[in-house]
Amino acid sequence: LSFFLRYKDTTRSLSNECLGSNRPVISLGLSDFALDIRMPGVTPKQSDTYLCMSVPLLVDDEAYVVDFKPHASMDTVHHMLLFGCSEPSSTENYWDCDEGTCKDKSNILYAWARNAPPTRLPKGVGFRVGGETGSKYFVLQVHYGDISAFRDKHKDCSGVTLHLTHQKQPLIAGMYLMMSVNTVIPPGEKVVDADIACHYKRFPMHLFAYRVHTHRLGQVVSGYRVRNGQWTLIGRQSPQLPQAFYPVEHPVDIRFDDILAARCVFSGEGRTTETHIGGTANDEMCNFYIMYYMEAKHAVSYMTCTQNANPEMFRNIPQEANIPIPVKPDILKMAHGHHEESKDADKSTLLQQPRREEEEVLDQGDFYSLLSKLLGEREDVVHVHKYNPTEKADSDLVAEIANVVQKKDLAREVTNVDERDNAVLVRDRIHKFHRLESTLRPPENRHFSLQQPTRGEGSWDKEHTGDFHIEEVVDWPGLDLKLGQVSGLALDHENNLVVFHRGDHVWDENSFDSKFVYQQQGVGPIEQDTILVLNPSNAQLLHSMGKNLFYLPHGLSIDQNGNYWVTDVALQQVFKLRADDKEPLLMLGTALQPGSDKNHFCQPTDVAVDPVTGSVYVSDGYCNSRIVQFSASGLFLKQWGEGTSSDGARPGQFRIPHSLALIPEFSQLCIADRENGRIQCFELGSGQFIREIKHKSFGRELFAVSYVPGGLLFAVNGMPYPGETEPVQGFVMNFSTGEIIDTFSPVRKSFEMPHDVVASEDKTVFVGDVHARTVWKFTSTEKVEHRSVKKAGIEVQEVKETIIETKLGNNPQSTEPLKKEEKQHLVHQASAGVSFVLITTLLIIPVVVLLAILAFVRWRKAAACGADAEHKIDSSSGRILGRLRGKGGGGLNLGNFFASHKGYSRKGFDRLSTEGSDQEKDEDDGTDSEEEYSAPPPPAAPSS
Repeated sequence: LSFFLRYKDTTRSLSNECLGSNRPVISLGLSDFALDIRMPGVTPKQSDTYLCMSVPLLVDDEAYVVDFKPHASMDTVHHMLLFGCSEPSSTENYWDCDEGTCKDKSNILYAWARNAPPTRLPKGVGFRVGGETGSKYFVLQVHYGDISAFRDKHKDCSGVTLHLTHQKQPLIAGMYLMMSVNTVIPPGEKVVDADIACHYKRFPMHLFAYRVHTHRLGQVVSGYRVRNGQWTLIGRQSPQLPQAFYPVEHPVDIRFDDILAARCVFSGEGRTTETHIGGTANDEMCNFYIMYYMEAKHAVSYMTCTQNANPEMFRNIPQEANIPIPVKPDILKMAHGHHEESKDADKSTLLQQPRREEEEVLDQGDFYSLLSKLLGEREDVVHVHKYNPTEKADSDLVAEIANVVQKKDLAREVTNVDERDNAVLVRDRIHKFHRLESTLRPPENRHFSLQQPTRGEGSWDKEHTGDFHIEEVVDWPGLDLKLGQVSGLALDHENNLVVFHRGDHVWDENSFDSKFVYQQQGVGPIEQDTILVLNPSNAQLLHSMGKNLFYLPHGLSIDQNGNYWVTDVALQQVFKLRADDKEPLLMLGTALQPGSDKNHFCQPTDVAVDPVTGSVYVSDGYCNSRIVQFSASGLFLKQWGEGTSSDGARPGQFRIPHSLALIPEFSQLCIADRENGRIQCFELGSGQFIREIKHKSFGRELFAVSYVPGGLLFAVNGMPYPGETEPVQGFVMNFSTGEIIDTFSPVRKSFEMPHDVVASEDKTVFVGDVHARTVWKFTSTEKVEHRSVKKAGIEVQEVKETIIETKLGNNPQSTEPLKKEEKQHLVHQASAGVSFVLITTLLIIPVVVLLAILAFVRWRKAAACGADAEHKIDSSSGRILGRLRGKGGGGLNLGNFFASHKGYSRKGFDRLSTEGSDQEKDEDDGTDSEEEYSAPPPPAAPSS
């Protein structure tokens, strides 16, 4: 307590005196310097003001932040965030953070709140900034919560001093945020747990500091590493104490496939209404921040975890995580500062609806800061949403945020309708907004994610390829598996690949009659196992099931409890199965009877299950153009959709809704509208149309769509029709903007009819092909290789690191096997770009020619001038070779040569368009599926 009180007094005096604000850069020696980042004497005019200012790094070389010293007090500042980025959102001395912090993607380097003492980085650890890839600017964001301290009109210079060095740090620091997004705290409930858990799928990291954060109901927050069932404490603290970054007492390392787990314990006592996750005083938050360091060559600066990958695991959490940490009143008052209310005022806040003018925003030291500010600008909408949570108020809240961002004042009406399910409220209220990432996203992207995007062609800047590229894993043995027609793919909670295939059954022109009734019932169900669980690294079979259950499998998905949901177009049904059961847990539809009412489907294609409400969405299908919603128990709730009009595809119209992707963060369901060649997204629950994603490069058909938490959308299209040139390929899109940021296709063989796609958070992608009867695996080459391309150089060392990282991401084995496979992988990598033989030839031929010329010159000179001349030529040739070696930087760089030629591609040579159609293939081969052309092109308008 005495330490915190002493530090509080020190920071209060510093923040008001603006020490160091006129001398931002201070030399600390030959290689070290300090950078003072302070607000330039500001006086906020209203409470809950967010102000930003930027400071350039002022050095071109790479530098490392090795220490922080905050200068702020709770008397004036609620919290501070420090970002690193390449370009700030404004060039003014300071600006309102509504304009954003950075124009590009930024990283959180430091967070301060509640009179926290300074964080110390371990020796040899630093945040990397500057150079070719690091941040060029620091942006300070300060939240002034209550401006009563500014009644004397004094100017504030709060900020932080950074200690930087040019000495290379072998270890790079980063931030890992664990955050609950769907916790509901019932009123009066004594104990409510919020659990978060994620599998770690990267290179080893070492944890050295942690910070906990909740609002007033939080009792204790604990974080753990779980390895082989053993729980190791990272940190445990009361969120009512000063929310500093505390050191991890005992060293904790995180390896591939470890689980990071955290629990927040809340108490709802004293509340009369449910408490949700959110950004205001009467909401709650559950955050566990971890500072870590990694080896420089593998470093990742920021990671998040917002899910609970294994709820059953928390039955074994150590008992200490459930025991609240008592906090003395004097410490509680000091920790909360002047925001801590009197006992009577607190009681009034808890038991009554507070007056809107008294609403305050608590600690926003993470993604919620922008959201809180935006909501505060239109209190009428906020008030209606918080205290009359209705469907209408919820939609108005979304619209109002978009209006605030665009600085528009649109008239609207707020009416009361029946309350929706509380779980839906939580999901809609938080999942839509927590990906605002405070101001991590550029303003134009944030605008896109908050506003309903306009329909039409998406834009794709070919120069913008993102920070990664998807390429085939050429040594993936799954390509050689003996499978039937592969119709569905999914990843289970262990990231194992689950394949749904048709065994020895095929869908051809004889499968159905004109009324869509299956004609081959006499053959019986498929006798082979139709559901295969494969190791994603080596395609080894781990488990199989589903024999004698299905006739023509189609769609596959896995819910949050690990249950399989599948569709069968012949049986006209949807099934829910457990991985270890032979009999279905639930069946929807009537066997072998097509229809379009509540109890019948007509060739249903896919299923998606809402992880929050348990609602089941079925795309139905080849002969119905609708989405059907059921409750978790199978009760029909609603349906929406209709067939495509003759004058063109309108919102909510389908021509084979073929694949579903549920986006819980944004409360949306996206559908691959196959024959209309587009993606349509709808609001979960209401079915209200939100947006369309359509690109010319999709061609006429879009078969499947898959979403990865973090904002990436994956899709595959169909083969081009005769006369069309768009190739069959995979797409990676930014979900917020709809833009295509990468495309991919296999090196071995070719796509014939890619039918389904699934991707994991580490950007490993699997594509199932119904014609080729196989599964392709692709993976990301990540940022390392792209840095080489941007520098117009092919740097073998960086490519090696990329390959090792990719392989580790799929198969956590020792480094020795990786080294053995490295050469093989490099050869395959080169074949996808510039041929290995070509590179070798280009390297050797100039050297041979040069040596031949030098030898010839030497011989001629020797004959003419004798030994003395020969000696001079030796030294001269040495200088020439020396200059060549020096200019090449240790090796011949071919990047500039290839990058300067128009049409240069990472894959080496552009693939020729495939002329011909799926129909032609089906005529040649009767065993291929009729489903690929079951919906013919729209007929021409009849002539008069």
